[in-house]
Amino acid sequence: MTVIEPPLEVKKHALWEDVLALVVGAFMMSWGIYLLKAISGVSGGLAGVAFLTTYLTHWGFGVVYFVINIPFYYLAVKRLGWVFTVKTLTAVALVSVGSSLHPRFIQVGDLSPMYAAIFAGLSIGMGMLVLFRHGASAGGFGILAAYAQERFRIRAGFVQGALDLVVVLASLALVDPWILLCSVVGAVLLNFVIAINHRPGRYFG
Repeated sequence: MTVIEPPLEVKKHALWEDVLALVVGAFMMSWGIYLLKAISGVSGGLAGVAFLTTYLTHWGFGVVYFVINIPFYYLAVKRLGWVFTVKTLTAVALVSVGSSLHPRFIQVGDLSPMYAAIFAGLSIGMGMLVLFRHGASAGGFGILAAYAQERFRIRAGFVQGALDLVVVLASLALVDPWILLCSVVGAVLLNFVIAINHRPGRYFG
């Protein structure tokens, strides 16, 4: 069996590539969030916490998502460095803005909850993957997942999945059972995308 070794000198992403990746990743995530919100669904992680807070208080999702991420930046700075933290803060801000902008340009009407949840899960998962590949995260639990993978070599998707499960269980009292089931399917696909595409030692950019 042929073993392909990584190059000895790994060429890092250029600044413009990182900037473009943050925009693309945040756009994909915010689009998935918009679809979930359209069906009154929920996601995992701090996005899920933001959804539940929004449903309870009727505050804007973007503002809630940005604010509840703030405490996690301390861990990011202490354990993962300033570059990671700045990129993550930028990504979270872009997701917050994007989730507020989509309704101004696109109106969705008759959506199949299951289809919307599946599409949302894949979109958010791919968005998070783009951010991970460029040294950033979606904030919150994503920071914990990135830290666990970096420090303990535990796959980020598995860590994210465990935390997502806690949030989904907490949603039982606020979300319609069918919508919650659809949301769980989307969350499983989200974490599957990350788990099979983002492993330690698999990416060298």
